[in-house]
Amino acid sequence: MAKVFISPSRYVQGAGELRHLGSYAEKYGKKAMLLVSRGGKSRFGDLLEESFRKSDCGYMFEVFQGECCKKEIRRLQERMETEGCDLIIGVGGGKIFDTAKAAAYYQRTPVLICPTIASTDAPCSALSVIYTEEGVFEEYLFLDANPNLVLMDTEIIARSPVRLTVAGMGDALATYFEARACQASGAVTCAGGKVTGAAMSLAKLCFDTLMEEGVKAKLALEAGACTEAVEKIVEANTLLSGLGFESGGLAGAHAIHNGLTVLEECHGMYHGEKVAFGTIAQLVLENAPAKELEEIIDFCIELGLPVTLKQLGAEHITEEQIFAVAEAACGENDTLRNMPFEVTPRTAAAAIKAADAYGRYFLGEN
Repeated sequence: MAKVFISPSRYVQGAGELRHLGSYAEKYGKKAMLLVSRGGKSRFGDLLEESFRKSDCGYMFEVFQGECCKKEIRRLQERMETEGCDLIIGVGGGKIFDTAKAAAYYQRTPVLICPTIASTDAPCSALSVIYTEEGVFEEYLFLDANPNLVLMDTEIIARSPVRLTVAGMGDALATYFEARACQASGAVTCAGGKVTGAAMSLAKLCFDTLMEEGVKAKLALEAGACTEAVEKIVEANTLLSGLGFESGGLAGAHAIHNGLTVLEECHGMYHGEKVAFGTIAQLVLENAPAKELEEIIDFCIELGLPVTLKQLGAEHITEEQIFAVAEAACGENDTLRNMPFEVTPRTAAAAIKAADAYGRYFLGEN
């Protein structure tokens, strides 16, 4: 099988770039649907309208209903047809991006992605994660192409809650380790081929950037400063992680995340926070060297990412619930099969319990 590498057509990152969205949009369509949350429309609506004022592209706002599910995707398709929209633009966070990408895929239109946070690696990918209406992982929808444009306004991102950017670092943390596992197993990646050297290099650069710049960026954001460290982390969370996971592959960390979605106790946690814990669980499955495991747990603790089930909101779950998480993570449509050895619900459950124990140990709770 061939090696495959894919990416968005254009990636733009810089302070104030959202002010130019209209001029970018007119290159792709005549009328855009701007998919935003209700809160996003109140915060950025005037700025978005101003960006289209001198554009040849018309627009309409559509409020996202809160979940990337099949019902919401169909609703947006119908709205695009009714309103004559030949372009969709997702403005906000990860579920908005995935929903916009899925609607564009079915409608055969271009899609532009404008994150107002840097909390996931979803913006750049040709992938939508589909959930049930209740928020439980259902399936991955693999798309024909990556977004036409990803536009990162770091001025806006720097004003978002710091926890969101930290969650993005949790998501990005998995990139190198999952790509490494896929390379070892010869797995087929989300790009539809084997891992490329370019993807591995980007995944490793993503990891190195997190280790070097992550804590500095968190401290800067807490001080209300958009520094070079922040710019580098926004790129790592979005571009490096996005390209690295898609052409490098997903494995244990994201499968454990998907398993955790069956727990109602975890529904208040962000995607990247659950992925960070999933990364620790994957390293346990691999029996990673103690030094590597310690480095990752210490990094998570320093950033405030969860390293225990208690920190995920699931302190009092039962053995049966842990096994249910493990069974879901081992589902035939999930990515534990990309590990370079067989993983069963029994071994996955053991890894989750051991990861929790290691986290408690490093927190001094044992």
